[in-house]
Amino acid sequence: MVDPFGHQPGGPSPPGGLLDVLNVAAVVVDAGGRIVLWSPHAEQLFGYSAREALGQYAGRLLVDPEHLNLVMELFDEVMRSGRPWVGVFPVRVKDGSIRQIEFRNMRLQDDRHNLYALALATDQATLRQVETDLALSDKLIDQSPIGLAVLDTDLRYVMVNSALERINGRSAAEHLGRHVHEVLVFVDATAVEAAMRQVLARGVPLIDMYEIDLRNRGIAWSTSYYRLEDTAGHVLGVAVSVVDVTERHRAAVEAAGARRRLAMVAEATVRIGTTLDLQRTARELAEVVVPDLADLATVDVLEEILTNGRAEPQAGHPARFRALAVVSAYPTEAIGAADPVDEVVTYEADRLATRCVTSAAPILVEHVEGAALHDIARDAGAAAHLAGAGVHSYLAVPLIARGEVLGVLCMVRARNPTPFDGEDLVLATELAARAAVCVDNARLYRNERNTALTLQRSLLPQPPPYRPGLKIAYRYLPAGAGNEVGGDWFDVIPLADGKTALVVGDVMGSGIAAAATMGQLRTATSTLATLDLDPDEVLRHLDDIAAGLSRPFVTCVYAVCDPARGQCRISTAGHLPPVFVPADGVAELVDIPPGAPLGVGGVDFTTVTLPLTQDSLLVLYTDGLVETRNDPIHQRLDTLRRLLDGPRRPLEETCDVLLHALRPPDGSDDVVLLVANLRPCPEERPPASG
Repeated sequence: MVDPFGHQPGGPSPPGGLLDVLNVAAVVVDAGGRIVLWSPHAEQLFGYSAREALGQYAGRLLVDPEHLNLVMELFDEVMRSGRPWVGVFPVRVKDGSIRQIEFRNMRLQDDRHNLYALALATDQATLRQVETDLALSDKLIDQSPIGLAVLDTDLRYVMVNSALERINGRSAAEHLGRHVHEVLVFVDATAVEAAMRQVLARGVPLIDMYEIDLRNRGIAWSTSYYRLEDTAGHVLGVAVSVVDVTERHRAAVEAAGARRRLAMVAEATVRIGTTLDLQRTARELAEVVVPDLADLATVDVLEEILTNGRAEPQAGHPARFRALAVVSAYPTEAIGAADPVDEVVTYEADRLATRCVTSAAPILVEHVEGAALHDIARDAGAAAHLAGAGVHSYLAVPLIARGEVLGVLCMVRARNPTPFDGEDLVLATELAARAAVCVDNARLYRNERNTALTLQRSLLPQPPPYRPGLKIAYRYLPAGAGNEVGGDWFDVIPLADGKTALVVGDVMGSGIAAAATMGQLRTATSTLATLDLDPDEVLRHLDDIAAGLSRPFVTCVYAVCDPARGQCRISTAGHLPPVFVPADGVAELVDIPPGAPLGVGGVDFTTVTLPLTQDSLLVLYTDGLVETRNDPIHQRLDTLRRLLDGPRRPLEETCDVLLHALRPPDGSDDVVLLVANLRPCPEERPPASG
């Protein structure tokens, strides 16, 4: 066996023990009072060497004459009775000074029945200091509010104080002799023992190590480990101090939670609403909460909001949702329970998503059990998917903007073992409130865009009428989903004597107002065209009309093709130049003064005449085809011209080639493209196809 600090019994002990600290001297005198043994510590304590002390009468050597009789009486009493004597007595040391010495005297007898007296002596001041230190240490350890323990080199408890008994919930008896893993079942005992072994091996303390109570994660301790050594450097074990830092831990957790919430809200502010695309905005919201807040998130909007512009969900009635986004942190079976994006699904009145929008209040289910899965999922199949994915916690938050419920943000946790709590609910509600405004803006924009697009398309020719001497192909492409519809238009207007007016225009701005302005100008252009005016005169009248409209600035190109005369007369108002391609020549930009946009007023317009040759092309377009943010316009126009060089393609193919090569990928602006194949000799109108 080994003792608590690993010393082998019967073996030599290293120096530096308590006896060395006390400097205990041993002196043996015979029955006559002569010194027969004088230990090395006696030399240190009294100042006399063994040679000087041995054989001397102890009383005469060490005692002042005035105390000699008393000493002799005490000596006789010990030798006669055999009872030990303990006390403090003044001793004169070699340098002549008097020191108070603590004595323990006892009688000895050898195998011949000779009697001796053994005196064990130490300096009283040193002894009292050690006693005081021990008492103070004992009280400090026992009364300290800090949990303290000492473990041997085998990591068995050899001492614990009352505070640690309370912290660990075990008595001292339940600690002593046991390993750490046998006592600490509510923390990671493996990590604790590893830290202790590191301290034993290296001698470097580990300070302020956090430990969380596995039974209640709201409780925390700060633990420090120190290696214990005696005065000779022998390793005795490990000292442990444990401080309850639960309040500090809770404050840190709350502060971390607050920082997390602020970070997510800040991220949401930057990431959500980057475009006015409804599905993109919904997905941005879902991507903000995954994976930091949820393992899977869905965003669903009430179908009535999208179709009617208003929704009044009522308690006790089903709700129809259109899924806008589904985002998961990892591949999971739970995706099978989510509604397919852009599909409409009906949720019964008892489903949590329905209750969330009808009550306009969040719903938190910390622990999802079998019955709750039915309330979450739209049907039994979806509930099975949720169960298979291990979903254990659920949170639904309504999307409310401008006082109206738009839809719901639903979140689940499966791999994340922590259930949703009140702080998660507060954070999700804040995120949903901010995102709902962006979702509503995207919804309103989509409605307006659809209205503008419908209006604009209703005002465009569908399709352009057949004209003798002309073959026409065209393309109209509205701006991408994240951009407003503009006021681009084109028209093919029949005129007298077989002539045809070709018009392409672009109202500056976008939205319903631009589309409405476009409709007004298209109507005015059609009316003016019937007067058989020169192109510059038509533009002059349109300029006067545009000046009175709410959106006065409009670019326009107006061309009159006359196959009978073999010519085409063109005028522009601030518009990009048309491209003319002779049948046997090279594509060229029509050299014509651009003029000012319609609505500026007081600006003259110029008409130029182009000779028509067999199979020549005239290409009219709006700036959405060629303008980009990064490329100079002259380079883009040169690219357009070069694309029209070379072998002649069918008109429809020509349109496709130009759009594919030139239209910017973002589709940020409307595009109108009108390609006319000009022929100087009128042809018979082909029979109608059956």
